[in-house]
Amino acid sequence: MQFRAPRLPDFPWDTIADDITVAKSHPGGACDLSVGTPVDPTPLIGQEALIASADAPGYPAVWGTPALRRAIIDYAQNRWGAPTLADEQVLPVIGAKELVGWLPILSGVRPGETVVIPDIAYPTYEVGALMAGARVIRASSPDDVAGESPVLVWTNSPSNPTGAVLSLGQTRAWIDYARAKGALLAADECYSEFGWTAEPVSVMDARLNGGSLAGLLAVHSLSKRSNLAGYRAGFVVGDQAVVSGLLGLRKHLGMMVSATVQEAMRVLLGDQGHVDQQRARYAARREVLSNALISAGFSIDCSQAGLYLWATRGEDGRATAHWLASLGIIVAPGDFYGPTGADHVRIALTATDERIAAAAQRLVSHVDGLAD
Repeated sequence: MQFRAPRLPDFPWDTIADDITVAKSHPGGACDLSVGTPVDPTPLIGQEALIASADAPGYPAVWGTPALRRAIIDYAQNRWGAPTLADEQVLPVIGAKELVGWLPILSGVRPGETVVIPDIAYPTYEVGALMAGARVIRASSPDDVAGESPVLVWTNSPSNPTGAVLSLGQTRAWIDYARAKGALLAADECYSEFGWTAEPVSVMDARLNGGSLAGLLAVHSLSKRSNLAGYRAGFVVGDQAVVSGLLGLRKHLGMMVSATVQEAMRVLLGDQGHVDQQRARYAARREVLSNALISAGFSIDCSQAGLYLWATRGEDGRATAHWLASLGIIVAPGDFYGPTGADHVRIALTATDERIAAAAQRLVSHVDGLAD
């Protein structure tokens, strides 16, 4: 039988295979700053919780344990200003990317219906919409799609890849737009713990949503916050009818977070100290790398928050990526994220201190060599 699947864009990282090969041939080895994969240790309290719950012979609850649901509610209310929440408004998921990719289908988006995604966007928003057969429109503000009638609207703040942060007013405008259109607003807030020059806000914030999460879904992850990418641990908070609908479908499909991961999530969501420590690590790396890039003639745009620098040399981003590969530095070309990002590259802070320092030294040495 022939395999039949929706036609999807090429997997982006396959298109920079030559750059990766060049970078790996550098005498000092490659500095891979292309993918946002955490490299620092998973906090010990999370590891210990996972180990302590390893005797798990029964199936885990798709809805999560009562203790995990309580931890999600407390985090949403205490950290992000959510209104009073019921258990039926929260749900653990198998990492945020899984939820992003499957949400259009699970929420009932039909072929030909419209999904709005950010103008410069993480590719999985588009992929999930295409899997559902939807029409995809990119927008930077509600004004860009005023005449459309979408059924699903994605926002992403802080942005992956740009690090841009939506203000209170911009976030409120998207909430008002989606509600006026009768669309579900899904807000990807996975990088919210790492604000640098702007403080991220959440659609859960009662100041913005009138004290109600009707028509809203906030998507969060512990991958970056808690160095938990290998565990696949995320959750959603939002409209009770939407969350309950997702729960019902996910029960049928076996989309459940393992019992051991649920316990690690519960413990880590209750601890902000390890987040503050990780934030300090990324802040230090950000300073080292941004200073080196600027000295090498780059401009850094947006990058108000998150784990990436959105940088340009005023040329095609593919050319910039090739040049950096010659220095042994691997980055993601901006066109991975949409046509308007084509003159930028995304540079990740998720590398060890040693690799960040090596990348910075290569940039500085190149400038020094030109001066000589």
